Amino acid sequence: MSKLSDNIRILSYLTPQRVWNLIVLKISFVVSRKTKKALHRGKPFSLSIEPTTACNLGCPECPSGLKEFTRPTGKLDLNLHQKMLNQVSKTVFYINYYFQGEPFLHPQFLDLIRQAKKHKIYTATSTNAHFIDEKKAKEIIDSGLDRLIISMDGLTQETYENYRVHGNLEKVIAATKFLVAAKKEKNSATPHLIFQFLAVKPNEHEIPAVFTLGKEMGIDEVRIKTAQLYAYKNGNSLMPENENYSRYTLQSDGTYALKHKTGNHCWRMWSGSVLTWDGKVVPCCFDKDAQHILGSIEMTDFSTIWNAKKYRDFRQSILTGRNQIDICKNCSEGAKVWAG
Repeated sequence: MSKLSDNIRILSYLTPQRVWNLIVLKISFVVSRKTKKALHRGKPFSLSIEPTTACNLGCPECPSGLKEFTRPTGKLDLNLHQKMLNQVSKTVFYINYYFQGEPFLHPQFLDLIRQAKKHKIYTATSTNAHFIDEKKAKEIIDSGLDRLIISMDGLTQETYENYRVHGNLEKVIAATKFLVAAKKEKNSATPHLIFQFLAVKPNEHEIPAVFTLGKEMGIDEVRIKTAQLYAYKNGNSLMPENENYSRYTLQSDGTYALKHKTGNHCWRMWSGSVLTWDGKVVPCCFDKDAQHILGSIEMTDFSTIWNAKKYRDFRQSILTGRNQIDICKNCSEGAKVWAG
C-alpha cells in the first residue's frame, strides 16, 4: 500500500498547467520518434539537481567516490537554487536532489528541500546514510522530503564495504532505525523509505534477505538495482553470476554486451534534465563528469537553454545515432528493477 500511496502523492503535485505540459511533451516525443526529427514542445516535468559532488565513500564504479572528476567539487548555493526553481516550477513537479556526491554533505541540504516544497514540488534524494543521526532524522521528516533512497548494499560489513569502500554498515542500520522511529513519532507518511540494493557479485547471495530485513525494519519499499560497470566487455569482478541481476549478457565469443538494446530514442531527453551544483545543464544522469554541457543557469535562463540549437541538436543525435554517443553506450534505460 505504501508504494501506491507514494505514487498517489506524486500525482497530487499535478496542476492543470503541469498536466497539459505532460501531454504536449508526450505527443512531441511520439512524433519525433516516428519521424526521426526532433520536434520538441513543452518543458521538463522532472529534474535532477546536484547538491554537491563531494562524497565520503570510495565506491569502485563511481567517479565521485574515486575522485576522478575533471570538473570542480563544490556545493549548490541557495540563491542559485532559488533561481533554478523560479525558472522551472510551473512545469516541474518532481525533483531528484541527487546526481553525484552525498547530498547530506551539503550543510544546508534540507533548506534546498524546503525551498522546493514552497513551489509544491515532489522531492526525492539518495543517500549512503552515514550522516543521519536521531536529530537529523527528525529534521528530515519536518523538511517535507517525499522520498529517501538508502543505499543498503550488503548485509554484513564484509559484503557492504566490498562496494561501499570506507563505509560502515552499522551507521546505515542506525540511520534507518532513526528515520523509521521519527516517522512514527511524528505520525508522518513521508519520506517514503526505500532500501536500494546494488547487485554485485560479492553481495548477490544476500538479495532474498534484504527484502526480509526491509520488512522487519519498517522500510516502505526494497529495490534491487543492477550495477553500471565501466569495464564490462571482458567481464568484471563485480559482475553478478546470476544474469538476472546484471545489465550485461555473455556473448558467443566470450565477451559481454549490454543486455537491453537502446534504440534511437530516449524519453529522458524530452521529459527531464540535470542541473549540476554550479548551474550547468547536462542532458542526463549518465553524463557524470558533465562533458555535454548545454548551457549554464548562471548565464542564461533555463527556457532559453532548453529550446536552444545545442539542445535540439543533441536530441536529434539521439534519434539518428544514439549508440554513437559516449554517455548512451552504457545506459540502463529499460533495464529491469526488482521491487518489493
